[in-house]
Amino acid sequence: MTIQQLNYLITTVEKGSITEAAKALYLSQPSLSSAIKEVEKAAGITIFNRCHTGVAPTKEGLEFLGCARQVLQQMDLLEAKYTGKQTPKQRFCVSTQHYTFTTNAFVELVRRFGQERYEFILNETQTHQILEDVRNRYCDLGILFLSQSNEAVLRRSFDAYDLAFYELFPASPHIFVRRGHPLSQQNQVTLQDLTPYPRLNFVQGIYESASFSEELFSSQPSEKVIRVSDRAAIVNLMLGLDGYTISSGIFPSFLQGDKILSIPIAASEFMHIGYVLNRGQALSKLGQLYIEQLTQYRPQLNP
Repeated sequence: MTIQQLNYLITTVEKGSITEAAKALYLSQPSLSSAIKEVEKAAGITIFNRCHTGVAPTKEGLEFLGCARQVLQQMDLLEAKYTGKQTPKQRFCVSTQHYTFTTNAFVELVRRFGQERYEFILNETQTHQILEDVRNRYCDLGILFLSQSNEAVLRRSFDAYDLAFYELFPASPHIFVRRGHPLSQQNQVTLQDLTPYPRLNFVQGIYESASFSEELFSSQPSEKVIRVSDRAAIVNLMLGLDGYTISSGIFPSFLQGDKILSIPIAASEFMHIGYVLNRGQALSKLGQLYIEQLTQYRPQLNP
């Protein structure tokens, strides 16, 4: 297989259609289809499933495309260094659960990077998608947490995907509520205190379970539950409906203002927040810089 063929594959997955990819590559559709089949035969796998809406990568195909993307990026760097070609955009991608501090750290990373050309991606997404993004090398690293309730299942997923987890810091569980919430004057709350109020959770799609939830105590029954896919929506629901969500208690103010309050939950559980990489993979320089920024938000835990 050739660099050109790998470029064909990446263009195809980005366009989602052989027809559209062929137009972008100035190829005939049969020529592109033939090139894809040649790579699939050489690799011994099916990279794309064909359907009436276009093409979609298979699970094996996603892994292959992640490696292909890395090869093309390294080729760009090689050409830039030895042929005088313009340096390619530096690419860095993080897939993360929905945390304000991961966004704040990302802002600091971009500020410190300071170069004119870059393509940075911050993908706030579902827990299982984080694992997929890391395994397929779409993102450089993924941010999530382990706890007593989810560790056994997630570590099995790490092993199945050949991923490694590295803890950054522990955080005690808190609720986030609006300032002025009926519970806002309490120094600590119990799960029983939360019963009258809507619980706000992030959706996990077909992986909706306590093991893949972004919130601790998800197995606890609640009469009022609202599931959303967007962090801004959760903030609006906190402000408008006296809803609450359970998270780390780390809520830096400079991107969100001071309308949200965090209150500790009376519980012995901890969130062990960390990052996942492919096993044996080292952090890139930008990954190291991003992790340095994340550790600035390490909470001070009570003894």
